[in-house]
Amino acid sequence: MALFDHVSISVEDLSRSLAQFDPVMTALGCTRLDADNGVSWYRGREELVLLPARERGTGPHRHGRVGWQHLAFAVDSRDEVDRLHAIAMDAGWTAVRDPKPYPRFNDRYYASFVEDDNGIRFEFMHNPPQDEATG
Repeated sequence: MALFDHVSISVEDLSRSLAQFDPVMTALGCTRLDADNGVSWYRGREELVLLPARERGTGPHRHGRVGWQHLAFAVDSRDEVDRLHAIAMDAGWTAVRDPKPYPRFNDRYYASFVEDDNGIRFEFMHNPPQDEATG
């Protein structure tokens, strides 16, 4: 059983967020499902949902405040981290940290961090098990 069923995120402008999220979520292999008052992407049983904020003008979220920190997507290679980072940049996300190794975590960890207009932060990361990295 998956640890999470879905993650829902409130956004200021659903149309604008759709334009930013769709290229990234599609590149992650997700299928989009439009609904009356939101949109979601799913892969298997896991789902990311975007909903319009109930209180307009309350964003953007500020990193480091109580609440959302970031959502990390594990991918199969450093090249995939680079590819997803480029797709996010092309879709209007802001680079928080360009793709690079993170030896403070371990010698295999490679990641990038991006943020959308709502202050929603994603991490694309590759962290193979030690036996795969050395073998």
